[in-house]
Amino acid sequence: MSVERVNTALRRVPAWVLYIVGPLPALWFLWLGLTGGLGVEPIRGLEHELGQFALKLMIAGLAITPLRRLAGLNLIRYRRAIGLLAFFYVLLHLAVWLFLDLQSWGLIRADILKRPYITIGMLAFVLMIPLALTSNNRSVRKLGPSWRRLHRLTYPAVLLGAIHFVMLVKGWQAEPLVYLAVILGLLALRLRRAPRRAAA
Repeated sequence: MSVERVNTALRRVPAWVLYIVGPLPALWFLWLGLTGGLGVEPIRGLEHELGQFALKLMIAGLAITPLRRLAGLNLIRYRRAIGLLAFFYVLLHLAVWLFLDLQSWGLIRADILKRPYITIGMLAFVLMIPLALTSNNRSVRKLGPSWRRLHRLTYPAVLLGAIHFVMLVKGWQAEPLVYLAVILGLLALRLRRAPRRAAA
């Protein structure tokens, strides 16, 4: 199937469909946790699955522009939905950590300060807050050109999310390093494109 036919087929799929389908994996992860499908530590397993799925969505959002530029695949209309779903999964990831894992507000500050991977993860979350709050047409109109500059926070947020994953696991495991490598590659494509725009 050609890219043109794929793009034509995608035009028939509205972005709001993602808001319906997107939360379904979270329900599946919850079901796995309740039925023993996430191992002997289901809370940690649920926390991990939600965070990893959030990172996958962030990578998907980051890949949309390179896919259009290099392969002609046009997924731009879905970028906002993917970004908001990524924030939704980060919120769930954080909620599981706060309310099911720690279960103590007194431990939150200590964990953030003493564990670098949590510090980095919280920083990524903080960077995503203004992105989520301004992912609407009203903010685009109100902020004007500043909206694009603000949404460049996506890049450090995704990178910090990958670093958080790498530091979270014990030892040098391949999976988080693959995520980090993919993100660095996508960011490199962005950096290569920027000088050409400036020169033009």
